[in-house]
Amino acid sequence: MMQRIGVEGSLTNISEALRAKGYDVVELNGGSNVQNCDCCVITGLDSNIMGMQDVQTRGSVIEATGLSADEVIKQIESKTRH
Repeated sequence: MMQRIGVEGSLTNISEALRAKGYDVVELNGGSNVQNCDCCVITGLDSNIMGMQDVQTRGSVIEATGLSADEVIKQIESKTRH
């Protein structure tokens, strides 16, 4: 089963690398499509600005700031391995 990974729109290099590895990549757009993702990759630029958190996914969330696409993929593989 192909894993679905939600990726913030500005992280195109990570989206492309994940697609090349065979992942089903969806763009995160305000959280509306995050519920069916096995993992989400975000920049963290706007994460929890107001000090509030609403959990919208049971999958892992990876904050990609400062990480290469390969490093993000390694984290996804370690978090989604069954």
